[in-house]
Amino acid sequence: MVSYTAQVAKSHKRFNSALSRAKTRQACLKAYYSHKKEHERLLKSHLKEELSQTNRKKSKIPRK
Repeated sequence: MVSYTAQVAKSHKRFNSALSRAKTRQACLKAYYSHKKEHERLLKSHLKEELSQTNRKKSKIPRK
């Protein structure tokens, strides 16, 4: 499994590449919004993994 930071770095590299190739305003916006959508998807899955990790740890701690 690839780490979250590696996926984000790959996404940013792809975004910067697309932005540098963009010749029109529409191309710039398309690069931004596709990057934003990918970034939100990555963050959502990352937070879901962290929540499940937290819940696993929490379930091992006895209640008072």
